[in-house]
Amino acid sequence: MIKCNNKIIDISHFPDGTLLMKENADGMKSKKEPVVITWRYENNEELVALYFLTKHLKSKGIENIELKLPYIPNARQDRVKNEEDVFTLKYFAELINDLSFSKVTVFDSHSYVSEALISHIKVESPKRYIETVLKQLEKKGKKNIVLFYPDEGAMKRYSAMFHQPYVFGIKKRDWKTGEIQELLVSGQTEMISGNEVLMIDDICSRGGTFYYSAKALKEFGAKEIYLYISHCENTILEGTLLDSNLINRVYTTNSIFTKEHEMVEVLDYE
Repeated sequence: MIKCNNKIIDISHFPDGTLLMKENADGMKSKKEPVVITWRYENNEELVALYFLTKHLKSKGIENIELKLPYIPNARQDRVKNEEDVFTLKYFAELINDLSFSKVTVFDSHSYVSEALISHIKVESPKRYIETVLKQLEKKGKKNIVLFYPDEGAMKRYSAMFHQPYVFGIKKRDWKTGEIQELLVSGQTEMISGNEVLMIDDICSRGGTFYYSAKALKEFGAKEIYLYISHCENTILEGTLLDSNLINRVYTTNSIFTKEHEMVEVLDYE
């Protein structure tokens, strides 16, 4: 979904499948005030729509255009391992940079590579959303919550935000298939037994990482397990995590999650 100054851009199609777009000019009469385009990623076609819309606004003499991009498409492809791998994040960033936005605001960027590649970037921290989850759990009597980060990257991103006990995972993958073969729990593991655990990470697809994480935490005696994810893909509903009886609740934002499930609580990203 693409909005311009908080108004949804009407995107439809000609019979041949190409885009038919209309821009609502209300609120864009002043060329001095910034125009804010908000893109909540749903599909790759929206990238073309974003390009067309931005070029259209610039053709009208509007130069101060900001992009609000909660979820960065292609953020997962932040490195290449083989010559045949296409570095999609790099080329996505180049396209965004070519549009010369005065500011690009992103949320929980997943990778420092994204931050390095995108010009004029401002990264919003997920701290306040995680604090909201912690406060909700504390109101329910969950006062000795142990934090869990599923890998070293998550530990580096989030551990400095909170001054409370944490443990972290060490994933062993089959790099050819990407599948997790084993997940080990390290850190202050003696804190897990009998306590509630909040798993924290930025992206979830089908939930395999968190399934194995929760399974390992249960083996250490975790009483209840909760999960906070900044960007939860709709495909979590296709995985086995929500039906595994391993976790009690998932918390996420509406950055890309558009579905409903009784075990998923969606926090409003503003």
